[in-house]
Amino acid sequence: MNVLVVKGNNRPDGITTKMYETFMEEVKDNSDLNITTYDVFAEDMPYFGQDLFNALTKMEAGERLNDVEQRLLDAKQKAKDALEAADVIVLAFPLWNFTIPAKLHTFIDYVSEAGFTFKYTAEGIKPLMPGKKVILLNARGGVYSTEEMAPMDMSVNFMRNVFGGLYGMDIVDEVIIEGHNAMPDKAEAIIDEGMTKVKEAARNLAYQYA
Repeated sequence: MNVLVVKGNNRPDGITTKMYETFMEEVKDNSDLNITTYDVFAEDMPYFGQDLFNALTKMEAGERLNDVEQRLLDAKQKAKDALEAADVIVLAFPLWNFTIPAKLHTFIDYVSEAGFTFKYTAEGIKPLMPGKKVILLNARGGVYSTEEMAPMDMSVNFMRNVFGGLYGMDIVDEVIIEGHNAMPDKAEAIIDEGMTKVKEAARNLAYQYA
């Protein structure tokens, strides 16, 4: 099974960094899993914008690309190749300012391509990757699972809508650690419980989702 683990936090002491590390430690000796990592902060990932649209237009016309345009197309293709090769995608990401980090959003911008992850039809948008499975590993210092706060979370909700909705992938597991900053007296217990769930998700991967 090909597993792509996307690391969406570059803070050494970040909770989702620890979730990523815990997951990787748990699966490292599993010979049934072919693990590939994609660190959005370590990859060369110029932001999505007009330079990319210029590059796509030039490519279709057979025109020569400048260095910036070629760099963008190369980065986009690398992200697409990584996603396409995976049977399971594991995403470890925080909630920053109610949403996901910009670098992770850039990865999603790269792979959200009509004809690749979805297509337009007369009946509406059709997902093109229903065979792939997803595990979401998320942390947020506040509590966003309550009815009044849930609409403010544009991290997990966004990822569900994109990977589960737009791409049609099957979200088979979610581990969400929340409230450790809001309740510092309970932070250690909250984080420990979350890490236990990360380990369970990793152990279940080989046999439960094959």
